[in-house]
Amino acid sequence: MVKPTNNFAAIIMAAGQGKRMNNPDKAKVLYEVGNKPMIGHVVDLAQSASAAPIVVIIGHQREAVREYLSHINGDIVTCVQDPQLGTGHAIMQAEGVLTEYEGDIIVLSGDVPLLQKSTIDGLLEVHRETNASVTVLTAELNDPTGYGRVVRRDDGSVEKIVEHRDATEDEKRIREINSGIYVFIAQDLFRALKKVQPDNAQSEYYLTDVFAIFRNEGSRISAIVSKDTEEISGVNTIDQLQMVDKRYLERTT
Repeated sequence: MVKPTNNFAAIIMAAGQGKRMNNPDKAKVLYEVGNKPMIGHVVDLAQSASAAPIVVIIGHQREAVREYLSHINGDIVTCVQDPQLGTGHAIMQAEGVLTEYEGDIIVLSGDVPLLQKSTIDGLLEVHRETNASVTVLTAELNDPTGYGRVVRRDDGSVEKIVEHRDATEDEKRIREINSGIYVFIAQDLFRALKKVQPDNAQSEYYLTDVFAIFRNEGSRISAIVSKDTEEISGVNTIDQLQMVDKRYLERTT
């Protein structure tokens, strides 16, 4: 059990195998961007934003990931997701170590190394100003294929997030996508996760299903649109890794 040290914790999802990287012997988050494993960039971001504790969800090649994390920050807490039953299931693994946590939790992805601290600061600011149960970082893409879609009400508020595989044809035409970056009130997050069921095309526990739960409860759901679509770029293929590496070098040289 982890005692809270402030009102802002971080959970980093880093359990995936990354099957399209074509190397089952290497965890996806250990592929390098700018000569540093992607998970290292995300941990640096969490630290620079003063998140504590930092909890990393590990799974595939977990010992290699755990060893790397221990070298860069001995205070990082790791939780194992095995088997891997979706994003909601991944976050469930952190509940035990955050039992006494009463602040906000930011959820980050270990394969999104270009995210900026200014964006995190803005996300937290909106979350707290609006007293939201959850605030999601979104982006508008010309080609949103493969991403979860953000479905809004007529008044602009968030109705739900629909995964691409489960979206209707009308929903697939929505260009606003879910980045996978969120801020939650801790108690609201874990309470809602207990209601999530794997009733979807993948038979997985989707983290995004908590949005409909919050909406049905009348809880506040906030969202901000990223001004820089490149910073929310995730890595699922070698081609994407090379593109993100190029963007990183352009930004730092």
